[in-house]
Amino acid sequence: MTAHLHDKTKIGQVSLKVSNLERSIQFYTEVVGLQLLRQAADTAELTVDGKHPLLILNYVENAVILPRQSVAGLYHFAILLPNRVALGLSLRNLLAHEIEIGQGDHDVSEALYIHDPDNNGIEIYADRPRDQWKKDANGYYMMGTDPVDAEGLIAISENLPWQGLPQGTAIGHVHFHVSNLLTAQQFYCDVLGFDITCRYGASALFVSAGGYHHHMGLNIWAGEGAPPAPEQAAGLNYFELVVPDQQELDAITARLAAAGYEWQERDGAIYVADPFHIQIKLVHD
Repeated sequence: MTAHLHDKTKIGQVSLKVSNLERSIQFYTEVVGLQLLRQAADTAELTVDGKHPLLILNYVENAVILPRQSVAGLYHFAILLPNRVALGLSLRNLLAHEIEIGQGDHDVSEALYIHDPDNNGIEIYADRPRDQWKKDANGYYMMGTDPVDAEGLIAISENLPWQGLPQGTAIGHVHFHVSNLLTAQQFYCDVLGFDITCRYGASALFVSAGGYHHHMGLNIWAGEGAPPAPEQAAGLNYFELVVPDQQELDAITARLAAAGYEWQERDGAIYVADPFHIQIKLVHD
């Protein structure tokens, strides 16, 4: 039987390893627009709604900052804004901080790309309405990379105050460098149960649950056979995969066990590493 994730599956919080906690807090609050929820000696929790952590920062002593696209691991995590006006306000704030901004109109969405002080990639994006997403003859979403209408984003947010990321902001997807695309497909689709939504030639694969354009991107742009990120490197600590109930969580752990993957249970969550040592925290609502 083909594995299939529940349609209500979503990406939850992201946890990063950073080399300088105060510097990262400043970046994620002032530049990105998150709020500091709580802070301890080596960790900080950042939020949008003032209640639930969306991003967790973990200080690693003597952390190594890796060159971009050098290992299997985080390419970027993607912050989904509730509308285009919010994306315009984010663009204004990024421009005010004079940092390098990449951009891409992907047909299904409009996206801005930045990097934090540890070279962790961040996408800030807004979806177009789902009824505007188009599919090709194979049933895959058509996602291109055209220039974003930056002038339109500036215009739509004119005279509105920047007040940080708005209510309704979430982690929309995560995107990883992997060392082998077929191995990634076998794990994320055949074992976890994601559906393939788009193929980008032979170098990238996009997968989702519930018909979303993608909850995960997987690519070999760091090179076929790229090594896992070293434990002491700044980068991803884990990302959270949220399923709707315990029954769905039990079904996933059963598939993991049947496929020979070892997982651990702690603090009410299931932790498992994918074939590239990327850590996943499995929880239910």
